[in-house]
Amino acid sequence: MRFCSLFSSSSGNATFIGSAKTGILIDAGVSAKKLKEALISRELDPSRLSGIFITHEHSDHIKGMRILASTFNIPVFASAGTLKMLEEGGQVTAKFPYAVLDEKGLDLGDIFVKPFTTPHDSVDSCGYQITFSDGQKAAIATDTGCITDEMRENIIGCSLVMLESNHDVGMLQNGPYPYYLKRRILSDRGHLSNDACAEFVKELVQKGTSRVFLGHLSDENNFPDLAFQTSLAALCEIGAVNGRDCILQVNKKENDEGIIRF
Repeated sequence: MRFCSLFSSSSGNATFIGSAKTGILIDAGVSAKKLKEALISRELDPSRLSGIFITHEHSDHIKGMRILASTFNIPVFASAGTLKMLEEGGQVTAKFPYAVLDEKGLDLGDIFVKPFTTPHDSVDSCGYQITFSDGQKAAIATDTGCITDEMRENIIGCSLVMLESNHDVGMLQNGPYPYYLKRRILSDRGHLSNDACAEFVKELVQKGTSRVFLGHLSDENNFPDLAFQTSLAALCEIGAVNGRDCILQVNKKENDEGIIRF
């Protein structure tokens, strides 16, 4: 399994995941130039990507998709509702292949990619479960207002999980955002708080997840150390030790580290 969160924040998101033979991007929410540079700096050839999988149509997840896919002829996959929004917005063109990815999933090289629905204020938001040839599984789940049964079914048992830890509730409630935006973020179709994330992290580690990445942190309503400490405290409640029972870490807004292999 190979994993690298390239960009992760309210400003833009893109994650590389794959095997030695097959690599994909989950989202492409920064400029194509920055995505290309991030991939090449890790000795990843953009033209060899097997696909770009979009979680939903918000700009911080699709900003560089059209140009990157056009330049390197990379197939784009998304849910039916998301793909319709991308078509209406002129984000998908005849310059690259694109297709709906339904609940049956897709074999792509030596990995299998399966979507699952996430509750978010977009048309048809989803996360992704990736299964590798050796049976290991990974899951990417950001932009979700709560953890649903469907999400649990697809995430619990994965070796690696990237999960949203978007905001601290107190910071959000006392911050400068207008009331309607605070209400949207705090709703079951908004974003996952540090506390809600931490509760699910406990469940994941108790059921075998060995590596947890906290992602999509708010630029205004969170701090990386606060997100980390909230989930770390939750692990302490169940007697789990970071570095022994699992590895917990926070994704950087713009990651300068290399590919993680395990």
